[in-house]
Amino acid sequence: MSKHIDLYGIEVPGGVTAYRACGGNQQSEHETCATLREVPGVVGGLWVMGDTKRPGVELRFSTAELAAAGIDPARFDTAV
Repeated sequence: MSKHIDLYGIEVPGGVTAYRACGGNQQSEHETCATLREVPGVVGGLWVMGDTKRPGVELRFSTAELAAAGIDPARFDTAV
């Protein structure tokens, strides 16, 4: 059985680059985009997902949870 890690209790350091993947619906400044940042040095991985339209609102995933949700980090290819 794996040990539970509180991903929301981990401080995300400043300067971690966020990458975005956009929905393709507007293709302008009104585009809907999800953002994804990988926080280095966290055992089991820590990925922070956000929304360009709602800064400050985030979801956090371990690497295993990200994969189980079907989220491919390779689709997030444009630095924000």
